[in-house]
Amino acid sequence: MFPLPQITHYKQYPPNVSKVYSYFECRRKKGGAQFNEIVFFGLQYLLKKYLSGRVITEEKIQEAKVFYQMHFRQTVFDEEGWRKVLEKYDGRLPIRIKAVPEGKIIPRGNVLFTVENTDPDFFWLTNYIETMLVQMWYPISVATISREFKKILAKHLKATSGSGAAHLVNFYSTDTVAGLLMAQRYYGCPMAGFSMPAAEHSTIISWGRSREKEAFESLLDQFPTGPVSVVSDSYDIFKACRHIWGDKLKERVIKILEECFGCSLNSQGFKVLPSYLRIIQGDGIDLNSVDEILEKLSDEGWSAENVFFGCGSALLQKLNRDTLNCAFKWMRTKMDVYKQPVTDPSKGSKRGLLSLRRNSDGFIETVERGVGKPEEDMLVIVFENGSIMQEYTLEEIRKNARLQEDDVAPSQHNQDEPKSLDLHQKHIMNRVH
Repeated sequence: MFPLPQITHYKQYPPNVSKVYSYFECRRKKGGAQFNEIVFFGLQYLLKKYLSGRVITEEKIQEAKVFYQMHFRQTVFDEEGWRKVLEKYDGRLPIRIKAVPEGKIIPRGNVLFTVENTDPDFFWLTNYIETMLVQMWYPISVATISREFKKILAKHLKATSGSGAAHLVNFYSTDTVAGLLMAQRYYGCPMAGFSMPAAEHSTIISWGRSREKEAFESLLDQFPTGPVSVVSDSYDIFKACRHIWGDKLKERVIKILEECFGCSLNSQGFKVLPSYLRIIQGDGIDLNSVDEILEKLSDEGWSAENVFFGCGSALLQKLNRDTLNCAFKWMRTKMDVYKQPVTDPSKGSKRGLLSLRRNSDGFIETVERGVGKPEEDMLVIVFENGSIMQEYTLEEIRKNARLQEDDVAPSQHNQDEPKSLDLHQKHIMNRVH
């Protein structure tokens, strides 16, 4: 609760400051951006976990006082200010945060949330919590990239699949327990995703190379019902597919699922494997490789519904705060203040009180200098004086983030998809959420 960069800032403001108003955005990148829009997600988690309720106590004040005295080797910690928070507000923060509803799709360069103090004595609190709030870059980036995957899959499913395959882009499959627990605790979702028994290389090779068939067979014995994922490239993927799955264990598969391997044509004329057999590709998966793989499959006459993709590092680790140019900016005290670096105008900040609206042309835009109409403002008060004022369920967030008919062109490729879709395509997209 006491971040290092902001410890001495209370001494640095000009005299007579009583109000600090700041905002967070994903800036437009100079020279064009890889992603043109973002998915707003994660603020409710941060507010509930770190800011709501009585977050300041006497014990925390004393601990911080001793720590920063040792660290700075001088008295810089604002013990008096924090004790006032404790005495006047019982340790609850006199802060107001207005934000876009979670799950909403917002074009880059627009305000996503604003922060201001509600008591003039605590103007220094607004930017004190910047370090914590700027961590929004991570859930926003992951949600945005995930939705770009969904666009790619939807595009290829539309082109190569029957309507029954549209459920493949729902993204309810996950092996990330931490994410499931977060959805339970902070977004009211008892179970946000599902998985299946899955082998990994260590369990397969523990049988030894000569007993690979027995390793595969054991998985069928251990999990006789429902789907199971079997990693088959520990030694020779071609041999495993042709001689083990396609020969030695073929009868086992037939017994369980009625008929032998083969393929049929879907309503679009593309080849589809039997319903009990699918391919999982989880190596080197990113936005570009998924598009390339599905393009190649399409060229060879195969439907996109034959493949499941697993994405880990590219989605969760190959990103940083500059992926979407996330920034938290102070912009108003008694007069407008702003940043406008001559070396990079794209880092300039907005001016005055902000609101977010959908204009008469249907485009979302930020209104600066306090001239926006309250009834048009998309920003909602979500936090005030230590209390959560607005909550969203994961179901509501998924609804806000669902793909629309004209969303299937991945924004990183800057492609324009025709808006006129035939009835079959519309039927598919109605199920792609």
